[in-house]
Amino acid sequence: MSNRTLKYPADLDCIRSREYPKLQETTYLDHAGTTIYANSLVLRISEDLSSNLFGNPHSASPSSELSSLRVENVRSRVLNFFKADPNEFDVVFVANATAAIKLVADAFRDYNRDVTEIQPPKFFYHYHRDCHTSLVGVRELATQSYCFQSNEAVEKWLAGKHNPVVDFPQANDRSISLFAYPAQSNMNGHRLPPGWPGQIRRSPQPEHRSCYTLLDASAYVTTAQLDLSDSNTTPDFVALSFYKIFGLPDLGCLLVRKDAGHILQKRKYFGGGTVNMVIVLDNEWHAKKDGELHEQLEDGTLAFHNIIALDSALDVHENIYGSMDSISRHTAGLAKVMYDELASLRHASGVTVCEIYKDKGSIYGDSKTQGPTIAFNIRDSRGNWVGKTTFEQLAIAHNIQLRTGGLCNSGGIAASLGLSSTELRNNYAEGVRCGNDIDIMNGKPTGVIRASLGAMSTLQDVEILVSFMKTYFVEGKAQRITAEKHAIAEKDTTMVPTGCTPFHLQWSKLSRRVSGSRGTNPWFQSWLATRKRRKACRRQKKLDFDEARSI
Repeated sequence: MSNRTLKYPADLDCIRSREYPKLQETTYLDHAGTTIYANSLVLRISEDLSSNLFGNPHSASPSSELSSLRVENVRSRVLNFFKADPNEFDVVFVANATAAIKLVADAFRDYNRDVTEIQPPKFFYHYHRDCHTSLVGVRELATQSYCFQSNEAVEKWLAGKHNPVVDFPQANDRSISLFAYPAQSNMNGHRLPPGWPGQIRRSPQPEHRSCYTLLDASAYVTTAQLDLSDSNTTPDFVALSFYKIFGLPDLGCLLVRKDAGHILQKRKYFGGGTVNMVIVLDNEWHAKKDGELHEQLEDGTLAFHNIIALDSALDVHENIYGSMDSISRHTAGLAKVMYDELASLRHASGVTVCEIYKDKGSIYGDSKTQGPTIAFNIRDSRGNWVGKTTFEQLAIAHNIQLRTGGLCNSGGIAASLGLSSTELRNNYAEGVRCGNDIDIMNGKPTGVIRASLGAMSTLQDVEILVSFMKTYFVEGKAQRITAEKHAIAEKDTTMVPTGCTPFHLQWSKLSRRVSGSRGTNPWFQSWLATRKRRKACRRQKKLDFDEARSI
């Protein structure tokens, strides 16, 4: 039976068995990081590469001509996949979404660099609180930047009721500005209004003059259809990574509205393949290519094998799933079940188990406002926080894969956890770093737990997570009585991870489920050794910091 005879999502179990056999061994809940590639995709890419000779596109040989032809065909297919008119949009292939963002940032920085006026034009940058770190970093290239702390703040700015920029562009001023935001928060799945670019384009407000828009669509396109069919309302620039959609290849692109392409043409840097002539010996001069926009921006040799692999990815994805709309409906339904189940968990004491960080404008089950991602933390029966590291290590032992930490979303984390800039600086001074195991500082979590669903996720994946939560993190009446008698005052942190003291009985269950006792279990010994090393490293960092501060 071929995939074409299987109906998605009705036959998803069969699809998973054939295309994603590795998922039989694990519960994968990190689709916001990357989705899983299908077996048939790997086979198809291998067959394509084995059957053809692809040369460097910067040549006229038959193998090079074949590569060029295939690359341009894929470029056209990408526009079609996102419903973009090729007369209105161009595709610039890059390494990933971050590379696409940096390409835009470099161009805006360079736009007026040749101007020699006493007060040269400026580059103003506005960005949303929910931006990924790669979007936040653009502020370092701007003359002035401002972070909107809510959707309402953006709406006020669009209505002309709030101007965060002191010296916004005046009449005849060649200053430019850029507004950037994610289509979907990579932290909690909140989907932001898609109409903002159109509002800016139609706005009569002076501060919106020469303002362009950059959309980070990476998290969104994993389970939703990016629709660029109306060029009057679409962003000027869209950054995304294809592995978020297909699992393979590791490739990204920048979708450019051609009416805004002149901004990118001001970029100073040029690489191989983007110029018609360069003089280096007795003068410094070069002539950029004057054809299609992508010809001027794709530096060096394209990742042509990855682009050719994208051709197979588009075919396989359509063959398995039919459309992105089908995926959107399926994942929205699963996300609602997961949210309802986690939100309903209670300890016998009445304390809510999961603190879920949901935007007030989001509704699980409504794909317009919410993606299939849940960010949360856990409290024990006394209301104390349970460390995210404890949770993740237990999850790993049960073959549950998800993400914990700051998620490269500093604004969303700070707002959700109520962390001020002073607290964040103090946390850093005390040793908190991206990816380390300092989970709680001064009574507040330093990061979150994120579970995210994808096209091949099933109800069973959700049920496994919920069952895991109930087994190890929900304290029933009998457990509460036993804990009060035997373990509340227990402080044996060499055996029980910090934040899990009331759950020593759950550790006993874990020991029975994972071969070997805690004393001999290889996983536990590895975990314990890693924890001790991290503690020692943290103490050393604290000593180094104190020593530097005393100088």
